[in-house]
Formats: sequence, C-alpha cells, structure tokens
Amino acid sequence: MTVHLLRMAVGVDDIGHLRRIQQARRDAGADGALFTHTRNTPRRAPELVAGGSIYWIVKGFVRVRQRVVGIERRTDDEGRSHCIIGIEPDLVPTVLQARRPQQGWRYLDPADAPDDRPRGPTAAADMPAEMAAELRELGLL
Repeated sequence: MTVHLLRMAVGVDDIGHLRRIQQARRDAGADGALFTHTRNTPRRAPELVAGGSIYWIVKGFVRVRQRVVGIERRTDDEGRSHCIIGIEPDLVPTVLQARRPQQGWRYLDPADAPDDRPRGPTAAADMPAEMAAELRELGLL
C-alpha cells in the first residue's frame, strides 16, 4: 500500500517560491539531486517509495506535491544522523486543501490526499486560490 507525507513549506510564499528555493539547492549540490531532509526516518519508508509523494503545505493550504524517489539515512560532519528524502523536481499543483500548522511531517493516507489540479482552463482559473478553496469548501465550486 502506498502512503504519502504531509509537510510544511516553512517560509515559502507560493509554488514559484518553492520552485526557486529547490532549484537553488539543486544547483548548489554536488550531484544535482533534489532532496529534503528530516531528523527522523519514516518507518513506512517502503510504502512511501512505492509511489508516495510529499504534499507541501504552503500558507495554510496543501498546494503542490512531489513524488518521492528514495530515502536514505546519513550522518553529517558533526556525527548527527538525519534522513534524506529524494524527490522528483516536478511540482504537481493540487486542489487546495486547508491544513493547520504542524511540526515535522505526518503520514497522509491516499484517500485523504487532495487530487491533482486539472490542467487547462477551468471556472476557477481566474480567481485567487484561497477564494477558490473557500468556495470549494462551501460546495459552490
């Protein structure tokens, strides 16, 4: 069974900002790989690597996801252990889903994960994302 991670994008203003931050990290890395790191290794790592994604919470909403491609445990120069989660560079926008702030990451069941946002013109394409999310929550969109 596949499982996803839900993670805060702290200090990130929007999807474009997340993209720029990740590109800068990728450019600075020796091998050009894209990853995020965390102190604890997910216990359900095999389920996460088997088709799971990281769903990023940006400004109170799940807005985008990235597919997980690998997980490994590393030790830094000071002897501290941490987990590296390899992710694909593609940022896939999702239907907005309101979320409260959290520390670290949480598992996200596939049934609770927001759908990918449809591509192309939609009725909500011209309105702000927060307004579209609120209308969707009220059942008006």
